[in-house]
Amino acid sequence: MSTGRLQSGGRDKCRLHIVTWNVATAEPPKDVASLLQLDVEPPTDLYVIGLQEVNATPVRFLSDLLVEDAWSHVFMDTLAPRGFVKVTSVRMQGLLLLVFAKQLHLPFIRNVQATYTRTGFFGYWGNKGGVTVRFSFYGHMVCFLNCHLAAHVNYALQRVDEIEYILETQDFDLPDTPHVRDHKAVFWFGDLNFRIADHGLHFLRSSINSGRLHLLWDKDQLTMMKKKEAFLQEFEEGPLNFKPTYKFDRNSETYDTSGKKRKPAWTDRILWRIKAKTFPPEDEDEKASTSSDEGLDEYPLQVTQDKYTSDMSYGASDHKPVIATFSLEVKKCFDTPLVHVSPLGVWSADQEALLNYTVQEDFLSSTWDWIALYKVGFKSALDYETFVWVREEELPETNEVIQLHVDKDEIPLLGGDYVLGYYSTNMQSIIGLSANFQIMESKRAVMEGLVPENINGLNQ
Repeated sequence: MSTGRLQSGGRDKCRLHIVTWNVATAEPPKDVASLLQLDVEPPTDLYVIGLQEVNATPVRFLSDLLVEDAWSHVFMDTLAPRGFVKVTSVRMQGLLLLVFAKQLHLPFIRNVQATYTRTGFFGYWGNKGGVTVRFSFYGHMVCFLNCHLAAHVNYALQRVDEIEYILETQDFDLPDTPHVRDHKAVFWFGDLNFRIADHGLHFLRSSINSGRLHLLWDKDQLTMMKKKEAFLQEFEEGPLNFKPTYKFDRNSETYDTSGKKRKPAWTDRILWRIKAKTFPPEDEDEKASTSSDEGLDEYPLQVTQDKYTSDMSYGASDHKPVIATFSLEVKKCFDTPLVHVSPLGVWSADQEALLNYTVQEDFLSSTWDWIALYKVGFKSALDYETFVWVREEELPETNEVIQLHVDKDEIPLLGGDYVLGYYSTNMQSIIGLSANFQIMESKRAVMEGLVPENINGLNQ
C-alpha cells in the first residue's frame, strides 16, 4: 500500500487478515505461521487476532496484567521481524484482542480506543462478553469486536440479546462515532456459539463427511436469526464452505468422541458491516451498498472478502481457528504524518545525540507526548530503547522546528538500525516516524569488551 499522495479519485488497497480462535485455556503453539499465512501475496497490511478462553485463572490473569501474556508474545515474536508492530490490545478475562500493522501505516492509525462489555453472570463476570478496538485508518473509522457469547443450543435468543446489548452500550469518546455501528466499517467475530438446530448427530456427521455442508446451512442458528433480526441483517458473512469448527477431540481432526458427543457447529464466525449512507429525502427508495460506503462520501471505503476458512492443522483446542482475509479499497483522507521526526548528525553512545521534530498539522498534542528510539523490528510502542519528552513548558506551533537532546548514556552502545517515533498520548498511537538510520558502535563498547577494537570499519 503506497504512502505517496493519491491522484484525484485514486485509491489504495490494503489487505486485512482476521483470526478468531477459542483456545480453550491451551498454551500457544510454537509455530503460528500457517495461522497468519505469512507468505501470502499480496502481503498483509493489518492483522487482527481475536482469542477466547485464554487461560484466566486468578494467578495467571494477574501475572498477564503485569507482563504480556504468552499468546501476545508468540504473535509479536512472529510478526515483529516482518515489520509488524502491535498497535494495541485489550483483555477481559479470557477474551483477548490484538491489532498489528505494518510499520509504514503507523502514522496514519489515529484515535485508538479500546473497551469491553461483560455479559457473563448478569454482567458481573468477564468470561463472556465482547472486547473492542476502534481507530481511524487513513481517516476511515473502523471497529473490531471480538465476542464470546452464551453457550448451548437452547440459548440462541440469549446470544442475540447479548450482541445487541454490546452493540448498543459500548461507547467511545469521539462525537462522530460514539457507538460501534457509527463506524464506517465494523468487523464482528469470535466464538459466537450459534449451533446447528434440529438435525441429529448422525445426519450432521454424514453431511460433513460427504462434503454436503450446504445441507446444514438452513439450520445454522445465526443464519436463522439473521432472517428475524433487522440489526443482524446489517452484517455480511461469507459462505460456510469449511467444516464446523466445534467440537473436536484435542490434537486431532475427529469430532467429539467423549460421553457428551457434542454436535458439530459453526460456533466460530467472522462477519462485517459497512455503515449505510444517509441519502437526501428524494433518494429514500434507493438502497445503499452493503459492501461500500461510496454514495455521497468523498472518501469511500470498499470491503471485499477474499477468503473465509478454517485451519484444521491446529489441535491444541477443541475449536479450530477461523481465518478471513479482506481487501480494503481506501481513498485516503490524508497521507501526511502529523509530526515529522528526524535524527541529526551521527548517533553513538560516545556523544550526546540530537533530533528534530516538526508538527505538520494541528492536533491535540500534550506535554505527555514523547519521542522514542526504537530498534528496527520493534514489537510495540512501548518496546523502546529510550525516550525523551516533547517540549514540556509549552506546545509547539505548526511547522515550528524543535530540537531535542538525547543523553549519550541512554544511547545503545552497540551499533544497529533504529527509527524514531513520536507517540501521542491523546491518540494512543505513534503519529510520526523517522526514516531508518544507523547508530554507530561506540568506543565505550570496545572498552567494555562488547565488540572487537576494529569498529565501524576503522582500527581504533
